[in-house]
Amino acid sequence: MTHTFRANGKLLLSSEYFILDGAVGLALPTRFGQTLTVETSAEKGIFWKSQDYENKVWFEAQFSESLEIVAASNNETAKTLQQILRASQISNPQFHITTTLDFPNNWGLGSSSTLISLLSQWTGVEPYGLLAATFGGSGYDIACATAKQAITFRKTQILSAPEVQAVDFNPPFRHQLYFVYLGKKQNSREGISHYKSLPIDKADYIEQLTDITYKMAGAIDLDEFAFYIRLHENLIADVLQLPKVKDLYFDDFPGSVKSLGAWGGDFVLVACDESPELITKYFVNKGFPTVLDFDTMIL
Repeated sequence: MTHTFRANGKLLLSSEYFILDGAVGLALPTRFGQTLTVETSAEKGIFWKSQDYENKVWFEAQFSESLEIVAASNNETAKTLQQILRASQISNPQFHITTTLDFPNNWGLGSSSTLISLLSQWTGVEPYGLLAATFGGSGYDIACATAKQAITFRKTQILSAPEVQAVDFNPPFRHQLYFVYLGKKQNSREGISHYKSLPIDKADYIEQLTDITYKMAGAIDLDEFAFYIRLHENLIADVLQLPKVKDLYFDDFPGSVKSLGAWGGDFVLVACDESPELITKYFVNKGFPTVLDFDTMIL
């Protein structure tokens, strides 16, 4: 018997870092994601294979019936996977399991969060608890994994019950929004550690970012949306004491540019009313050839 499950990738448009402390964030599920195929086997244990977006195997492992590592192409990856499998409460396994990404795993769209969601879908284990027992984080990426449209997300005191609201974020200016990959995948844990070490009163920032989130989600034209992008960038840059991505790389760009997720890597959001050809040419000439329009990226 074979079962297949799917989970969406994610992009967080607002409240990065502060979403950990209860700020409302605007998050978008992506068309890119990951699938998990589980095939019942006559052999005891788990035979695991992970494929990239070109269907090339990048990791393989075998686990015993008690989920001990029997063999692995990468021991550290196997230990992480072992932790997740044990937290998933799998007992007496006899499975061949294959995961397949449909995006490059260095894009930062959620190779880990999609895996947590997939295992939760398969085993029935509560996904936010599984996340807490493994990678940690706010959980917005877990919400995106099964969302059918944009959401607002707020972490609550009850781990398994965040506030998740569907949002009709399909703005008339979406054809003027782009996602550009910087090619510098960030370590989210390092970014979170830096944020948590900041000696600031976060309450006022949480309120401001929540307000910006709702205004971004409800913006009716590109100028209004771009205004809130700039406001958000200025606020986060002030808190983190880090330069804004536009100042670092794109100071001569005629539109607005916003960091997404951990600052300094992965994708940035671009809002600009120039032609798609001119925008793509600008970023390619700057050394950033991966430029995706809104409808290509977002579910």
